Amino acid sequence: MNYKDDVEAVDALRAKYKLLTAEIGKVIIGQNEVVEDVLICVLSRGHCLLVGVPGLAKTLLVNTISRVLGLQYNRIQFTPDLMPSDIIGTEILDENRQFRFVKGPLFANIILADEINRTPPKTQSALLEAMQERAVTTAGKRYELGNPFFVLATQNPIEQEGTYPLPEAQLDRFMFNVWLTYPKFDEEITVVKNTTSDYNAELKVILSAEEILFFQSLIRKVPVTDNVLQYAVRLAASTRPENADSPAKVKQYLSWGAGPRASQYLILGAKAHAVVNGKYSPDIEDVRAVATAILRHRIVRNYKAEAENISSEDIIKELFK
Repeated sequence: MNYKDDVEAVDALRAKYKLLTAEIGKVIIGQNEVVEDVLICVLSRGHCLLVGVPGLAKTLLVNTISRVLGLQYNRIQFTPDLMPSDIIGTEILDENRQFRFVKGPLFANIILADEINRTPPKTQSALLEAMQERAVTTAGKRYELGNPFFVLATQNPIEQEGTYPLPEAQLDRFMFNVWLTYPKFDEEITVVKNTTSDYNAELKVILSAEEILFFQSLIRKVPVTDNVLQYAVRLAASTRPENADSPAKVKQYLSWGAGPRASQYLILGAKAHAVVNGKYSPDIEDVRAVATAILRHRIVRNYKAEAENISSEDIIKELFK
């Protein structure tokens, strides 16, 4: 990319981000915070878990983002009978009696793991190895995945029969846990109007794979002051019940807190949030803006919290005080 310095590159990223949100807005009505979180995840080289009831356009959102980013996109429907080889690929015997590896749907830039909690742990872990290593190993050979590589997994918060909830260690691989809510009344009017007519949005590609990789590296170069760094680490540490400085609510209602990966993601997310909102360096407000989506799946409530109906969000709000 031909920018004379990093400041010009940051300005270019901000301009591209505005174009991205405008383009996505042609198809996705409302859900601005969700779109921002997913794009911040892409720029931070993270993965995202989307939680919402059926019919909130989770799949459409991922499809739309992949189209405006000009990336190869594959959707994998997770079911109880899905095997690791169904997503990674398998070795077949070709006509020359040689084993040949046939790549599975995981070999793309954006993967939609639809209803990830409906598949057994063996298949979940195959996906999660790919998320961490950005490569898969099969029959002793290592195969690199697409670059950039980004997993968007969806979960339905209702209907928990026949599901295999993701263990905490696997949830920790997701940078963000984003909750989708029902649209506002006027937004739903627009959704219904657009989807029950012959309206068809023409989407333009705003960012190429090369530009995404460049901007991902740029985000990591964004400077952070010591007080913001200390705030992020202190915020993550204050979710740990055994920490002497943790608030009373944490010690009372949590059995487990967030690990160091949360601190790393708080800083990366704050950097990306600052850049797309017109700043050259993140402040404490940027850390707070991304904190709920980063911490909510990393803290484990105890029985007392569940009995008293204290949510993860209530505890995170308490930390901000």
